[in-house]
Amino acid sequence: MIIEDECDPNAPIQDAVEAPTPTTEMVVDENLRARPKPWGQSSTLLLKDLQSKTKYLVTFTVCIKQKHNIDAAVKKFSDDFTILFHYDGKTTEWDEFEWSKKAIHVSVQKQTKWWYAKRFLHPDIVAPYDYIFIWDEDLGVEHFDAKEYIKLVKKHGLEISQPGLDPRRETTWQMTKRRTTEEKPGWCADPHLPPCAAFVEIMAPVFFRDAWRCVLYMIQSDLVHGWGLDFALRKCVDPAHKKIGVVRDRCRKEWTMFQTRVANAEKAYFKSIGVDPSNLTSH
Repeated sequence: MIIEDECDPNAPIQDAVEAPTPTTEMVVDENLRARPKPWGQSSTLLLKDLQSKTKYLVTFTVCIKQKHNIDAAVKKFSDDFTILFHYDGKTTEWDEFEWSKKAIHVSVQKQTKWWYAKRFLHPDIVAPYDYIFIWDEDLGVEHFDAKEYIKLVKKHGLEISQPGLDPRRETTWQMTKRRTTEEKPGWCADPHLPPCAAFVEIMAPVFFRDAWRCVLYMIQSDLVHGWGLDFALRKCVDPAHKKIGVVRDRCRKEWTMFQTRVANAEKAYFKSIGVDPSNLTSH
């Protein structure tokens, strides 16, 4: 994944507004003092709106400058349901995208994704979903395949995960980079503890619904950037070093190209030594 930030990093963050956690029958305008107004099919965000949707909930905290990146990301998830949290107050500008008409839009200016998550992603609200993606807006998705990702997460029993990040970009921790070689031993003090294991970064986490129920209650109401949360996630699953992981799947296109190059090189080799490979029982 490629990390790019086109939005103003110096924009002031509005102080957190004290607000009750939404109930299962949540009317946004009445339950939050900030009174954010959701856009889309309904003026209220109700549990019944989510129950009829698919099993993966994808949320992004966005500004309008990233609309094309978000468009590419949403399309990676097919018909899975999407919530956009708008921190720049711009919502109608997203109407050019057909998927936006089906999504839920929540707008509160100058807030961050963990502020939104604490107030809008209560476990009872998102209970119909198996997995909840809580992603930054500036993640590149060129090599991401949502179905394959979930397939791997289920196969390995990961309850908290993230896709590997592009190694060419500046990332905080070595273990969350997308790799092309084996990791060399020696840089980890304890192979079972963060940041060596049981660790994902807060920019692109994916939570199984049971794990999210625990994580939500670890998020303080005035949490802004989420720093330190990544080190505490291991408290929500056991054993953490087996149920928290970074998914690094090789790109199918790259693998196909590699196989083709090997086959061509093999043919060229046999031709150079005057051997017909079809006459060989194995090679």
